[in-house]
Amino acid sequence: MENENELTRRDVLGRLAAAASGACALAAAQGSGISAAQAAEQNAQQASPAPGAMPYGTIGKAKISRLMLGGNLVSGCMHSRDLHYVGPLFRAYMTEQKILETFKLAEQHGINTVLESGAAFVKRYNKEFGGHMQIIPSIHPTQGQPEAEIKDEIKQWVDSGVPAVYVWGVAGDTLVRTGEVDRIAKAVEYAKAQGLPAGVGGHSLQVPMTCEKHKVPCDFYVKTFHGDGYPSATPKAQRKEYIWLDGGPGWYDSMWCINPEETAEFMKGVTKPWIAFKVLAAGSILPRQGFSYAFNNGADFIGVGMFDFQIPQNCELAEQAVRRAKDRPRPWRA
Repeated sequence: MENENELTRRDVLGRLAAAASGACALAAAQGSGISAAQAAEQNAQQASPAPGAMPYGTIGKAKISRLMLGGNLVSGCMHSRDLHYVGPLFRAYMTEQKILETFKLAEQHGINTVLESGAAFVKRYNKEFGGHMQIIPSIHPTQGQPEAEIKDEIKQWVDSGVPAVYVWGVAGDTLVRTGEVDRIAKAVEYAKAQGLPAGVGGHSLQVPMTCEKHKVPCDFYVKTFHGDGYPSATPKAQRKEYIWLDGGPGWYDSMWCINPEETAEFMKGVTKPWIAFKVLAAGSILPRQGFSYAFNNGADFIGVGMFDFQIPQNCELAEQAVRRAKDRPRPWRA
């Protein structure tokens, strides 16, 4: 296979013309009457897709592609360090029509879920293109927020038919940092009371650690995860918790997981599904490396911002990474 940096225009056009080879479904173990051991064995077998097929897992009752389409490229936000021209260039390319075309191409290659942003575009795409794309959106509990506000936000998502929601990563970081994990717990509990699976997001490892300690009844975690062997990574001596909130010397917006080894080790003991995001450190790591690192070290799903021309190869790389991660230390949790 060609290197990611050597993808030619002819390669792109050829891949765009190819249809997806089909999807393999992950059967849900819940309610089947099988033992936990049998469920784990089935999960391990089903985690490995047939060559060329998009792998899937489940969150709640929903079938979710293990490679999700990240929301930043839909919402208009692109992390680009000190390259100031990148944002305007990106927004000029990602027109409304291009977003819809990107959804179509993603679905053709087996991606069936958008993470975090772009609900209006997902709805429009499904209506205009006859698609079946789904979204796991974020909810936003904040300090001092009236309880009725977060309930209203959750109720809107319930009414829209999304398969799950999760507490936005910045909200998770902020509320854990200020000792207000109870606000996270209440949002999760309310969503679950409405029959909606609820997750908790964060960039800091303190978020899942605190939620596990306080037994927040979330159904999954959404946690940043990537290696740190790339030039714009913050030097270890300058890393500090919540650096993405405070900034500081040595930090660029490509450093979202300051302690990847500790994250992988902690998540080994977490039995809930884990959606890893920022797995390419905002484009600083090649997909071949970032996908393998995430799946080999325990992630059950990855959310990746992708342009349309990146989708065919990224889907192929994700399938290969999942298939090769069959002996990973952390069992598949979804």
